[in-house]
Amino acid sequence: MGTVCVEIAVLDDPRLLEALASLAAQHRRPDRIVVAASPRSPPALLAAAVDRFPTLRIEVLRVPGRAVDAREASLASIAEETTAFLDSDETAPAEWLDQLVAPIEAGRVDFAGGPTRPRRPPEGAIEEYVDLLERSIYEDLVGRSVSYLPLQNTAWRTTTLRALHFDPAIPGAEDYDLEIRALHAGHRGEFVPSAWVYHDKSDETDLFRWMSRRYRLYHVPMAMALIKNGELWGRLGERRRPVRHPLRYLDGAMKPAALLTALWRERRRRAVVPSRPAPG
Repeated sequence: MGTVCVEIAVLDDPRLLEALASLAAQHRRPDRIVVAASPRSPPALLAAAVDRFPTLRIEVLRVPGRAVDAREASLASIAEETTAFLDSDETAPAEWLDQLVAPIEAGRVDFAGGPTRPRRPPEGAIEEYVDLLERSIYEDLVGRSVSYLPLQNTAWRTTTLRALHFDPAIPGAEDYDLEIRALHAGHRGEFVPSAWVYHDKSDETDLFRWMSRRYRLYHVPMAMALIKNGELWGRLGERRRPVRHPLRYLDGAMKPAALLTALWRERRRRAVVPSRPAPG
């Protein structure tokens, strides 16, 4: 077996302690855990993360910015052969890490990922819809391409991550961008159904806040990733099984505006302003 680092990016989420407790109960303990914390993370939470789990080697890395910035900044400090990602709102059963890294350590692939399961029955329309969305990812989309794997339950050869890096210009879809670039570069990925984690989605109850976050942190960056990697037309022509829930109509209505915003942002990002000749 090689060495494994588990990284958890956290802003201000007390569920971090539950995620760490699940790592302490793993049959295969991670060699190190990096908690990539925003400056807004409460010091008391981070202190508790270290103090409550003396059997785990936990290092806290304070990183300004968003989750994508934390993940990119942490790459330089990860010396382990494999890097796994878990979110602060997830908990893993005891077999999780062993199952997740097995295809990588067997030499079959360069990255692997598993599914999520709801931590409890959904309460309210938003949780119901998000549960159905996540189920459709793992039951429909991942079978077509492993580029659809959400990052928060994946493991990677650390050398692959360092070769590709995260794109901070696409926060929210950095996982899709990373996986598409990995496949384009000839790296191999694998879906591991047995490497599942519980996902707690109970923190989102306000419809307008959820729509705003969905637009800013999913639809726009996803469209940007598709444009950047030449995948837009293939995605537009893709046939999917519809998610049968009333919120899918609101969700779908945001996509045209998100595409226009993404096209405008990509155009700005790619624009090169010609230098003016020196006077005289």
